[in-house]
Amino acid sequence: MTAPVEHCVKVSLAERSYDILIRSGLRGEVGRCLRGLGFSGKVAVVTSPAIRRLYAPAVIRSLRQAGYETRSILIPDGERAKTLRWVSAILDELATARFERGSVLVALGGGVVGDVTGFAAAIFARGIPCVQVPTTLVAQVDSSVGGKTAVNHALGKNLIGAFHQPRLVLIDPETLNTLPTTEWIAGLAEVIKYGMIADEEFFAYLERHMVALRKREDGPVAHVVTRSCQIKAAVVREDERESDQRRILNYGHTVGHALESLGKYRTLLHGEAVAIGMVQEADFARYLGLCPNEVTARQHALVREAGLPDTLPRVRFSELWGAMQHDKKVAHGHLYCVLPERVGRVVIRPLEPSTFKRWFASRGDKQERRPGSRHVASRPKA
Repeated sequence: MTAPVEHCVKVSLAERSYDILIRSGLRGEVGRCLRGLGFSGKVAVVTSPAIRRLYAPAVIRSLRQAGYETRSILIPDGERAKTLRWVSAILDELATARFERGSVLVALGGGVVGDVTGFAAAIFARGIPCVQVPTTLVAQVDSSVGGKTAVNHALGKNLIGAFHQPRLVLIDPETLNTLPTTEWIAGLAEVIKYGMIADEEFFAYLERHMVALRKREDGPVAHVVTRSCQIKAAVVREDERESDQRRILNYGHTVGHALESLGKYRTLLHGEAVAIGMVQEADFARYLGLCPNEVTARQHALVREAGLPDTLPRVRFSELWGAMQHDKKVAHGHLYCVLPERVGRVVIRPLEPSTFKRWFASRGDKQERRPGSRHVASRPKA
């Protein structure tokens, strides 16, 4: 039997550098990998109910076989766990178990688990090591890499957080096989984003292989996970703390985060909101004359082929603009947005409210029902 191929992507950040390892079966080798980094303290595995049932036994077994004193900490599934309340619950567990600065937190789950765990690691004992073991597509290609940790506030997404780079990211593509179809499709939005912001050849690969990706075929999946991590690692290397270049990773997120907030994080999955955001922000770029119709058409076609929503939910301009003002991308009183010039290249521009309002009005009634029900935007049939 052929051994699984392992890919290693380096995130080069001087003394904060770390590896992203990608290989089937890695979830059963977490303990060995931690030993390889020289960790010797206590380990807590933070996970959610669905992931605990599927993958926590193998992870915890590997940690105990490696000699670690291990405990598990459970937080709820979904965005409802992305609050200070659940960060506090993790901190209570760590303090009660007398975790120290050399102890390790392992984030086993999707983007919410990774963000909450990373933030808890950033602030407990002024910072303890964190290892990311992402189990969803969004987490594997995006949120587990780069050290951005945060929880939500009632007025905006990810408003409370810290930069805290993981010490290691372990990606086991086999965990994607149990991902619900809606979450798998939602994750494809972040993959499409990487092609739009940085790599036209990768975007063309997605156009050729989207049917295979919808079927979760091993080869295309491994390729898109690895290439996405390579692109993000390169961007983070150039701008770790999002002072300039790293902001291109927010493509689709200015409108997307606002939609999530307006829906109280219940009506759209993150990737669904990003997909709508990319379509709308590209259309705004076309309105400004920044990109030709061909760019918006190619992106729109790929978003729809992926099975992602593409239509703005029914929302008033004042609501959308107000929600966007609470985004963490506001700087010096100005809201910045990532806009495409062509496939593979984007620019960052401040949004003028009067111009954005004129674009919004020019769209006509191209909206679906108001946020509040689960199905708020049109999407092709799966």
